[in-house]
Amino acid sequence: MDELYIGLMSGTSLDGVDGVLVDFAGGGLEVRAHAHRPFEPALRAELLALNAPGDNELHRAALAANALAGVCAEVVEALRPAAAGRPVRAVGAHGQTVRHRPGQFDGIGYTLQLNAPALLAERCGLAVVADLRSRDLAAGGQAAPLVPAFHRERFGRPGEDVAVANVGGIANLSLLAADGGVLGFDCGPGNALMDLWCQRHLGRPFDADGAWGASGQVDEALLRAALADPWFALPPPKSTGRDDFHAAWLDALLARAGSSVAPENVQATLCELSARSIALDLRRALPAARELLVCGGGALNGALMRRLAAALPGCRVASTAERGLPPLQVEATAFAWLARAHVHGRPGNVPAVTGARGPRVLGALYPA
Repeated sequence: MDELYIGLMSGTSLDGVDGVLVDFAGGGLEVRAHAHRPFEPALRAELLALNAPGDNELHRAALAANALAGVCAEVVEALRPAAAGRPVRAVGAHGQTVRHRPGQFDGIGYTLQLNAPALLAERCGLAVVADLRSRDLAAGGQAAPLVPAFHRERFGRPGEDVAVANVGGIANLSLLAADGGVLGFDCGPGNALMDLWCQRHLGRPFDADGAWGASGQVDEALLRAALADPWFALPPPKSTGRDDFHAAWLDALLARAGSSVAPENVQATLCELSARSIALDLRRALPAARELLVCGGGALNGALMRRLAAALPGCRVASTAERGLPPLQVEATAFAWLARAHVHGRPGNVPAVTGARGPRVLGALYPA
């Protein structure tokens, strides 16, 4: 039976849609193709704006979801030639998270991913698996992170403690224990605040290789103030997003600092905040880990990788590329894996990670 799936991911960095064509034939996992389409500036700005309350949100969100489906369709079409005529069983389409408030307000809360899976199914003529977070939330979970189950299968090693850090806009850890157990949770901001600060001061969407931040010095007082935010002290299960770490949060932090910090030193401190929060959580939760694999855009930030290594003496820090899966393909591959789990009727969540009452089949299927 053909076991080709496409996974699509657009994360909190808002840089566009990554897609992969994955072959699971014979129980294996081979990425046959990868494609990326950046967001047009107007769509990126609208998706970012929809992370906060604003005028006419329902109308704007619906149109943004349609536009997102158009970008996703372009990625799917770019991947299809690699199928070489074999059928694609389903597309796992995550959508774009714009609000994430699990457990809040009424005890249930919500997580909102803008998506138009029916439109995507129409455009591509393929089955689409979407809405992959809401069932875990309905079962009392955080609905995030969802990638640890996939990380366990792809990167786990019997007899060894291994950690995986997915550093997108937000950073999360998967803790793969030597006995096969798996834990995971969000650690805090990954690239989101660094990207915001770089855009504000340099007019660039991100700090390439962390070079600007590497030119500055960490402000220890500012770093301590950031780590004093109550969110960092919350016990797992926990997850976060731009709801917690955003421009107003950073501006308030700088205002409380009470003195001017040079922009490059702020950038250096934000990079250290990402590295330090990951390292502290790893040492608390899986102290015997001797390897940290990094994926997401953070793996391409040389300054961040060096800071992680400095914060984790005795622990080897490496890109997931060294284990055969390039860092910008990992999340999209995870959502292809979750789509396959749905098609086969298998649970996709890990209750020990999300806090859900039990394993659940995730997602909803929109037939071709």
